[in-house]
Amino acid sequence: RGRAGAAGGAAGAPAAPPAGGAGLAEPREEMEYDVCVVGAGPAGLAAALRLKQLAGEDTSVCVLEKGAEPGAHTLSGNVFDPRAMDELFPAEGPHAFDWRGALPAGTAVPVAPAEERSLWLTTGGGSMPLPTPPSMHNAPDHLVCSLSMLSRVMSERAEASGVDVFPGFAASELLRCPDTGALAGVATGDFGVSKGGERTANFARGVAVRARATLLAEGCRGSLSEEATRVFGLRERANGGKGAQHQTYALGLKEVWEVPPEKHVPGRVWHTVGHPLDAQTYGGGFLYHMAEGRVALGLVVGLDYRDPYLSPFGEFQRWKLHPTVRGQLEGGRCVQYGARTLVEGGLQSLPAMGFAGGALLGCAAGTLNAARIKGAHTAMKSGTLAAEEVARQLDLADGGGGAPHLDLQAYDAAFRASWAGEELWRARNFRPGFKWGVLGGMANAGLEAFVFRGQAPWTLAHHAKPDHACLEPAELHRPREYPKPDGELTFDRPSALFLSGTNHEHDQPAHLKLRDSDVPAGVNLPVYAGPEERYCPAGVYEFLEPDGEPEPEARGGEGTAEGGAGGAPGKCLQINAQNCLHCKACDIKDPTQNIEWTVPEGGGGPGYQLM
Repeated sequence: RGRAGAAGGAAGAPAAPPAGGAGLAEPREEMEYDVCVVGAGPAGLAAALRLKQLAGEDTSVCVLEKGAEPGAHTLSGNVFDPRAMDELFPAEGPHAFDWRGALPAGTAVPVAPAEERSLWLTTGGGSMPLPTPPSMHNAPDHLVCSLSMLSRVMSERAEASGVDVFPGFAASELLRCPDTGALAGVATGDFGVSKGGERTANFARGVAVRARATLLAEGCRGSLSEEATRVFGLRERANGGKGAQHQTYALGLKEVWEVPPEKHVPGRVWHTVGHPLDAQTYGGGFLYHMAEGRVALGLVVGLDYRDPYLSPFGEFQRWKLHPTVRGQLEGGRCVQYGARTLVEGGLQSLPAMGFAGGALLGCAAGTLNAARIKGAHTAMKSGTLAAEEVARQLDLADGGGGAPHLDLQAYDAAFRASWAGEELWRARNFRPGFKWGVLGGMANAGLEAFVFRGQAPWTLAHHAKPDHACLEPAELHRPREYPKPDGELTFDRPSALFLSGTNHEHDQPAHLKLRDSDVPAGVNLPVYAGPEERYCPAGVYEFLEPDGEPEPEARGGEGTAEGGAGGAPGKCLQINAQNCLHCKACDIKDPTQNIEWTVPEGGGGPGYQLM
């Protein structure tokens, strides 16, 4: 099996690139690995680490990460269940490792069970305690932590174990075996291509990374994961050929604050429902007190919402103005902002996770447990199970009984039979119940949690339509008023975006592509009042007036209705791709599915440090 190495092509960029775009299709340099992991998050790194534990130096493993460093694109609440990590690094035995002791100062703090609260926030400014479902109770060994920081610790451990971790390399293309059709690896995107598609002085051709097993761990709505799901028919193959239901998503918006010592209670965990979301919109807020005087807070909004005037970013700012939330933050300052979509369909929406040459890991498949508001532990478990199947097949191949590209279909059954699959089975009816609205969903959740305890003799189906099709025409709704940001507690998008560390090379092709350039002004604006301006939490999309200026409502929404009705002649959609947080909300929620999210040049995007 051996170490990785070049398998053909020239190393580095050509010495004298021809002018213009000529030569972009020239052969890539090739590298060969036994296993290629796409994504340096908890799932992908757990897989790489487990592979090294089982197969050791004889197996070559690489991890490709599109962020500038591991953790740069990793965002979660996050109250961390350590079960999968403790299995990966037990206290005793050949794989023993004190991962808690390896965490840098400020990464994590144990949950304080006495400080757990579930609250209903009222529109009038009040709050009422709610019973906390058993599934949401946290054990004392659970940690309030930064998942981006935890990912960096895992990456360092992986490199020390012999894994090649390549940050700043965005996997942009699936490579298929021409004979069998199996996944044979991935190719990374080119560097140094201008907006016009021409080679610049910094041009470097992407690399083809060929592998016997390719593990896709890109997170929610990963572009290659979605492509693999389509081309390998994974949704149709799920559940023994019965198929999986459509996936459903939410958008999580998060800030990290530093608060005065008298307001900081390490390990405090609060969850809220109710205000500011209406009775038909699934979602809720969270406040988690981290280490070193920091508080992680955010709002999660289900992307099956109906009202095209709803702005998740605007609702998040309004949520912070509620006295219960404001009281936790006053006197503090926001130090980081970010947003990311969550995959919430659970067991009913889980595709077949293994296929010829590859596998989907973690949120790329949909392993989040919405009832527990947790996904890192199940994602890591999926990674370790995939690694165990890869290691088993590599051993078989060494004995002369294996194919060049490993068939990982058995991994799907292993995940579903594991404790992580059991968790998803017990939680299967939680999210579908909210198709009946917030009150109906909470009643169903209470019945599932306190009466049936996950053992109901039925399985509910999700809402009938995918999330983008749930958006209703603007004529059925009224524009929403959002409060003017004060710059201290509430912010406009540009101010928040600055705190995300987002940066992209300006002179590169836009990674947000319109399938039909006439649809935004011809359909989305007149029918849905231009929802692009509102579902995006980073201000990527804005409709310009004929004079080139944004609509008044798109200049931050300060004291105005966020979004105007009608499509005036000459308006067009401008895409500010350099603002993109890589949250994937546009790829999911655009009502005409006209936006295609592709990876930009490697190293671009947010630069999360505390998320």
